[in-house]
Amino acid sequence: MYMRFFSRIVSAMAGPRPVVMSGPSGAGKSTLLKKLLKEFDGVFGFSVSHTTRNPRPGEENGKDYHYVTRETMQAAIDNGEFIENAVFSGNMYGTSKAAVQAVQAKNLICILDIDMQGVKNIKRTDLDPIYISIQPPSMQELEKRLRDRKTESEESLQRRLNAANVDMELSKEPGLFDVVIINQDLDNAYGKLKEALLEEIKKVKNTPTA
Repeated sequence: MYMRFFSRIVSAMAGPRPVVMSGPSGAGKSTLLKKLLKEFDGVFGFSVSHTTRNPRPGEENGKDYHYVTRETMQAAIDNGEFIENAVFSGNMYGTSKAAVQAVQAKNLICILDIDMQGVKNIKRTDLDPIYISIQPPSMQELEKRLRDRKTESEESLQRRLNAANVDMELSKEPGLFDVVIINQDLDNAYGKLKEALLEEIKKVKNTPTA
């Protein structure tokens, strides 16, 4: 029984490569992901991250994030249950091994939406994902998008802009990302995203279901 369970986990990990998507808040990752999941229903699975921040209006526990206390999350990190974790704006975020395995076990392409700290942490693992950076055309456009949301205090917005500035500089590091997409025009950016993932999409579609 144990060996059968173990072989299923190994087989799941050998499935389609996961996709790490990173980029500053306001760059358009969520919009692009929604388009991808809608067009390729039954191909992608979203790795649900953990966070210690409070849910925003309309967000659901277990769907948008796993909302946990700092104590619970720190204990899980100490226990080696996370692939990566980081602190942003005073809150902890992270990707658990269980969240990725749950997606891969269904022969789906696992999507991980993480920040630059997380990208660098995953580079030190054997996960072997496709690394994609989504970037805004400029800091001015990014600020406009964040202000138009009307969900941030001025202090929070400035923190996000400072973090975005660092993010955009780090994304230029050679070899860090397989693909960097400047999201100026949504349709154009989406076309580039699809092109980068086409090979893995075909693998999933050509795999017979059990």
